Amino acid sequence: MHSSYTFTTGSAVFDEQNLLSAAGLVPVLELAEQTGLSELINERVDLPSTRVKSGAVNPAGKLTSIVAGMMCGADSIDDANVLRAGGTPRVFNEVYAPSTLGIFLREFTFGHTKQLAAVAREHLIALAARTPLLAGADERMFLDIDSLLRPVYGHAKQGASFGHAKIASRALLRLGLSPQITTISTATAAPVIAEAQLRSGKAASGRGAAYQLKQAITTAKAINPDAPILVRGDSMFGTKKVITTCIQRGAEFSLSISRNKRINAAIAAIDEAAWTPVHYPGAVEDPDTGALISDAQVAETPYTLRLARGRTLTVRLVVRRVKDARHLDALFPVWRYHPFVTNSALPVDQADITHRRHAIIETTFADLIDGPLAHIPSGLFAANCAWLACAVIAHNLLRAVGTLAGGHHAVARGATLRRDLINIPARFAAPARKPMLHLPAHWHWRARWKALWHNVIGYPIAQPRAA
Repeated sequence: MHSSYTFTTGSAVFDEQNLLSAAGLVPVLELAEQTGLSELINERVDLPSTRVKSGAVNPAGKLTSIVAGMMCGADSIDDANVLRAGGTPRVFNEVYAPSTLGIFLREFTFGHTKQLAAVAREHLIALAARTPLLAGADERMFLDIDSLLRPVYGHAKQGASFGHAKIASRALLRLGLSPQITTISTATAAPVIAEAQLRSGKAASGRGAAYQLKQAITTAKAINPDAPILVRGDSMFGTKKVITTCIQRGAEFSLSISRNKRINAAIAAIDEAAWTPVHYPGAVEDPDTGALISDAQVAETPYTLRLARGRTLTVRLVVRRVKDARHLDALFPVWRYHPFVTNSALPVDQADITHRRHAIIETTFADLIDGPLAHIPSGLFAANCAWLACAVIAHNLLRAVGTLAGGHHAVARGATLRRDLINIPARFAAPARKPMLHLPAHWHWRARWKALWHNVIGYPIAQPRAA
């Protein structure tokens, strides 16, 4: 591809007043209002005393500006400038400058971030009621919990400390902050974020997990009270508190568990005939017998967990063993064992596959890292907590937009949704005072975009709640 014209140095000018760089924000912010986002913010978020006069005025307008910037790909406060260009301030009201948004975020305290987290929680429930966000929830809902480390590079970041991270399969210490996130998904729906908490970099992965799961299970039950819930997590979350929380809240669990003497003894006691081959990378079926030939096998045995206050619980200890690639020449197979405990009734091979699908939470991490959490923008910890809460709202709103567009966009990655549905240039016009968007001809994803438009525009906006 090459240029069809010969341009000069004066051929490019920034003078178009009616051009929108992200026309997809029109249906997106309309959907946000239909699900009561501004109403929830005005109802929940209250900053009565501020360090800067008028710093906390109109929290709904400022927070929705931050969310709108994130929908366009903003990963820092300054990136909100994208909303002030061209015809965007003409199409939308209450478009704030990045400096104003930064002042507002710095007014947050720990309590205010909890208010904003409640907004994100209730907005997710409203989105699930308005859109097919969690299609298939009647069969089963999966709650996945994990943490990640976001690196920072300055000593002025409150809460930053050295935590464990893995890069190219190598463990190392990095200076950063550690968000802990719980997602909700189904067999057919992509994960949405139910809970998110920002912590110091050195915080243990399982710290605060029981409380966060308690909130997430409550949210899941508010979305679908009759849906069975399965909580999944790695070995850092296979603790007494987490298991007790799952039992008390009526949720099943599938949690990896650290190996110790009791676990090793239980694994050693499994009969050799009990091991069953399972589908794993490299597994093939024998063309003659149809038998599965795999380097991975799975088996189960009863196991008694010791909970708090002397209580015990008998669960299924499911163990997957995989041939160690470092010892392929050994006379006898050398196995690596991966145990987890569960109280679900799934067959052992399905229980193993279902447990391994906990890794779907990494797609949510990838979307956040490729979006609003590419940077931790502020030096104040509470401001960064508020930024994380806005990122949660933006992520869930983007997922809802994908489901309304339909097709592959229902489960597409965040970058794909922004490219196809949000960041579309359009010329705004108002002939006879009737607003009109002129979008690019031959836009490849126009059918999906029109589906989104027709599923949003004309739908009634949520009415304020009665006092």
